[in-house]
Amino acid sequence: MSAAKSATASRHVVTDWNPEDEASWDSRLAWRTLAISTYSMILAFCVWFLVSAIAPKLASIGFHLTKGQLYWLTAMPGLSGGIIRLVYMFLPPVIGTRRMVAWSSLLYIIPMFGWFFAVQNPNTGYGVLLALAIACGIGGGTFSGYMPSTGYFFPKRLSGTALGIQAGIGNLGMSVIQLVGPVLMTSGLFGITWIAPQHTSGGDLWVHNAAIFFVPWSILAAVLAFVYLKDVPVKANFREQIDIFGNPNTWLMTLLYVMTFGLFSGFSAQFGLLINNTYGATSRFAGMEGLPAGATYAFLGPLIASIVRVAWGPLCDRFGGAIWTFVSGVGVAGTLVWAALFLNPSGPDQFPGFLWAMLAFFFFSGIGNAGTFKQMPMIMPKRQAGGAIGFTAAIASFGPFFVGVALSSMAASTWFWICAVYAAVCAVICWIQYARPRAPFPG
Repeated sequence: MSAAKSATASRHVVTDWNPEDEASWDSRLAWRTLAISTYSMILAFCVWFLVSAIAPKLASIGFHLTKGQLYWLTAMPGLSGGIIRLVYMFLPPVIGTRRMVAWSSLLYIIPMFGWFFAVQNPNTGYGVLLALAIACGIGGGTFSGYMPSTGYFFPKRLSGTALGIQAGIGNLGMSVIQLVGPVLMTSGLFGITWIAPQHTSGGDLWVHNAAIFFVPWSILAAVLAFVYLKDVPVKANFREQIDIFGNPNTWLMTLLYVMTFGLFSGFSAQFGLLINNTYGATSRFAGMEGLPAGATYAFLGPLIASIVRVAWGPLCDRFGGAIWTFVSGVGVAGTLVWAALFLNPSGPDQFPGFLWAMLAFFFFSGIGNAGTFKQMPMIMPKRQAGGAIGFTAAIASFGPFFVGVALSSMAASTWFWICAVYAAVCAVICWIQYARPRAPFPG
């Protein structure tokens, strides 16, 4: 019995499902699931990086926060997102794709409404802002459920393409919120113009718009999931799923994914503040003409890495993911060393050198993000691969937290050198274990 026919046997569950067998694989269902869950994931990343879009504007609208407090605000979604991912990694084979995507889409609304009201009053306590930043972690947390779930729907030959599309386009949510957020803040939205703007030296701002704009789109995502998504018969309880920790590849791939996505998401979250504090209005060059604004460039890193992640999916399917992960490790190490050379500038004219180094870093991290997710379905059984994808994604999502804490406690150049050494070590591990000729686990 085909998957399409068996779908009629149960309203929300496909009972006969084997993606490796064309006779029992419904490609239309697979691609529809990918489309809806990816749409929801874009919104998820908008929520996860909402604080990084709002934080650079808080001082302008009357909030009196230190540089350290701002770094901590943008770091907290990374901390909570990582913890939530440790829960979500177990959900796909427990509650299924349909309910997971639908209810997650509705949960995104909670931090959106919270920030919508909080930024309207500059007397809102820092504790409240921290709590709302933590709540934004739900956007990052769902990734560890969505990606393994999508892996269940596609054969191995298409895993690189499918996971690359979902992760890459989903990651665009980082750029969407950082690019669209500042635009939304410059004018009143239709229907809520009754909320007065906050007056600043640079003009009026409607900072709350960046939060409320995405609420109806999240409701739409939930409706689409409830109506059109189905579950596949991949079931396992918690005890069965923890067998991934006995596989050494789980731990090695976690190291590699932290090198790619962990550093990428961490530096993406802090990119705007890093520019402001090194070259912009809060740097030692404050008061000079023509200084760069972090909000102007913050969207570029996530945009580049996300597009590269999508583009490299088919290349990973063709050549394998391991070689591209190795290329990523070498590139990430080199570009972070390059960027570190511009973190103690003698003048703002050195900003282009720093910017190009960071954009190159985001390019190579995008390659690695695609490579690692192609590797795991190739070197591990399907259910284990799904669990490993969820776990590695959970650990890597702590990137924004650890990068934020590091930048608030040590010189930025020191942290960049530490990350460069880590990336170099990861490149060596990838070459020996996965990428070299006759490697133990080619993928």
